[in-house]
Amino acid sequence: MKMIKQGLGPVLFLFFLFVEYGLCGDIVHDDDIAPKQPGCENKFVLVKVQTWVNNVKADEYVGVSARFGTPMESKEKDANKSRLVLAKPYDSCTSLSEKLTGDAALVHRGNCTFTTKAKIAQEAGAVAVLVVNDREELYKMVCASNETTLDIRIPAVMLPNTAGTTLKQNLERGAAVGVVIYSPDRPLVDIAEVFLWLMAVSTILCASFWSAWSAREVANEHYKSLKDDLDSFVVEESSGDKGVVDINTTSAILFVVIASCFLVLIYKCMSEWFLELLVVIFCIGGVEGLQTCLVALLSRWFTRVGRLYICIPFFGAVSALTLAVLPFCITFAVVWAVYRRISFAWIGQDILGITLIITVLQIVRLPNVKVSTVLLSCAFLYDIFWVFVSPKLFSESVMIVVARGDRSGEDGIPMLLKIPRLYDPWGGYSIIGFGDILLPGLLIAFALRYDWAAKKSLQGGYFLWSMIGYGFGLFITYVALNLMDGNGQPALLYIVPCTLGTVLSLGFWRDELSNLWSKGEPQMACPHVPKVGS
Repeated sequence: MKMIKQGLGPVLFLFFLFVEYGLCGDIVHDDDIAPKQPGCENKFVLVKVQTWVNNVKADEYVGVSARFGTPMESKEKDANKSRLVLAKPYDSCTSLSEKLTGDAALVHRGNCTFTTKAKIAQEAGAVAVLVVNDREELYKMVCASNETTLDIRIPAVMLPNTAGTTLKQNLERGAAVGVVIYSPDRPLVDIAEVFLWLMAVSTILCASFWSAWSAREVANEHYKSLKDDLDSFVVEESSGDKGVVDINTTSAILFVVIASCFLVLIYKCMSEWFLELLVVIFCIGGVEGLQTCLVALLSRWFTRVGRLYICIPFFGAVSALTLAVLPFCITFAVVWAVYRRISFAWIGQDILGITLIITVLQIVRLPNVKVSTVLLSCAFLYDIFWVFVSPKLFSESVMIVVARGDRSGEDGIPMLLKIPRLYDPWGGYSIIGFGDILLPGLLIAFALRYDWAAKKSLQGGYFLWSMIGYGFGLFITYVALNLMDGNGQPALLYIVPCTLGTVLSLGFWRDELSNLWSKGEPQMACPHVPKVGS
């Protein structure tokens, strides 16, 4: 318990740095108000552009299709290989000086509408038009409001600036460039989402049982001391468990306010150097979480070493087992930080993240359902605001930008769990923010402690049903994510009603809501000690 109390600061600091998860590509521009009419009502899909330079297979680029034009093949083998030609003029706003029969046209964005570029390229005989954006983001190409029925029979694709610049340079130096344009379908369910669901559920299960087991051990130690010496009752009762922090209503509201401030700070300061700072903070919390979990496990096997303490200046009495595992934990975190950009570094990030979450759920506790309702309700509104409302104030979703790690040169900030999408042709990661596990986990851990203290059966308690509610809420999140074409979703929008709503409904139906609301965990009766005053 010594190291838990000493490491409480950095661990709780990490608690404020949770983020929402979301799956989204680098596609910008809100087109909800863009007109949709015959010939301009396609869905936006990601497109792969495989290139050949002088008959040698070269880079593959990712673009986005337009609202207009014909759809593309879903398999590379079914798509036709076309010669890429630089449009003259390059903006394709006036008739092209050369015929492009059977060729794909490379044009630059600007000076006229996207549909004008596509029409002129089509009239010149092009079989496809690739529009080079002036930025790295992929802009959605829509139709103008004054355009009537369109008859564009070639596919149109927007490419990021670097991809278009490379292709243009190859063409200008006389290289023969060929392209194959296709749009592979994503699997309905990716195995990464299944494993991430299992990871989140298993983390809450482990943390909840550890929290309940620790509470039972503390109660048993109190009962044993009371049995041996009744005079120690007042001392033990007043000392409490100093390794645990109970959240009250004020701190629950303050938590969401501070979390919002941190989120805006990360959004405004997002850069490579700031991400390095977040990595350092994450490693500090990860070391604390990893060593706490390892010490808890090893102390069950090496009981004699676990009881041995060494006095260290400033830190006081520290477990010898803690000193033994600490070098390994520090080395693990440092190695991950140095090699975090390699393909399998997500494993180390998930290990550090899971142990950190379990440690926080062991330290931070909800005393009753009243505080749980305040905390989760505020988090519910927090998620909705920063995902759906923030674009109206910041021109983009702050939560999604932070989770994605835009402007940082990385795939995302480290305060999340992730698994690579192995069977997705577009690659990437399925991710979930710490807050989507931590906040519901606090309620579920409270439910298990309550059930054990009240001696409730599994079906007659609240833990099983809140756990089922969490799993179902996370499942609904993934369903919504897929229905929304991968646009980021606030997970707590679905998880909070399924967990908190379940506990409140069951408490009301069982006529136990008043006890849950105010009293929280019932006091276990001690059979060995008479009541004070009897």
